[in-house]
Amino acid sequence: MKASSKFSKVIALLQKHYGSSKTPEVTRPLEMILWENVVYLANDEGRALAFEALSRQVGLHPAKILTASPKKLEEITRMAGILATNQAKKLRRIAQIAHNEFDDNLDQILKQPLHQAKRLLQKFPSIGEPSAEKILLFSRTHPILALESNGLRVLLRLGFGSEGKNYKATYRSVQDALNGSLPADCDALIRAHQLLRRHGQELCRRSKPLCVSCPLSHICLFYRGLRGSAQA
Repeated sequence: MKASSKFSKVIALLQKHYGSSKTPEVTRPLEMILWENVVYLANDEGRALAFEALSRQVGLHPAKILTASPKKLEEITRMAGILATNQAKKLRRIAQIAHNEFDDNLDQILKQPLHQAKRLLQKFPSIGEPSAEKILLFSRTHPILALESNGLRVLLRLGFGSEGKNYKATYRSVQDALNGSLPADCDALIRAHQLLRRHGQELCRRSKPLCVSCPLSHICLFYRGLRGSAQA
């Protein structure tokens, strides 16, 4: 099966199983960077709670964050996750970069070519290539399939790409395997991102995946390997 046909089938099966994917609520570049950094190692609910507190109690403009007390920022970053002091420092660093290098307006980054836009976004704490691509996708600037760890794991198990020597190499392998096979449409790619992420969280989990309940098991190389091992 061609990669383009297989990928389309995967997304169609996931949409049939889960229904419509949730539309991202945070899509502006600065807000997405703050969202990624407001807490560390928290689930979606905890992250949303802390982000809402930051928005309401401090504000999302760089000047508001820079004038907030360290104590207030730590109160927010301690609401979920760990390393509250470190995350509070990251929020302040984000505000400093946004103010000093981009005059408080990150929308100018979105006007740059893909390579340059990714390079500029990676100036910020905790923003690697996958996160930069997610910002460019969710802002509907560049139609690129951004992947986080759950979606990446799903596609790897289905046979797109292969494990590399590190996360970056693995990520690039999956992207290369899908090159030329994806729709040039941001809305379609956002839907794919959300469905793949949810599937990786709920069924195609890192440990103890629920393969018997998976709508993709009949086209999954990982599941085929598990069955082969069980029968050996």
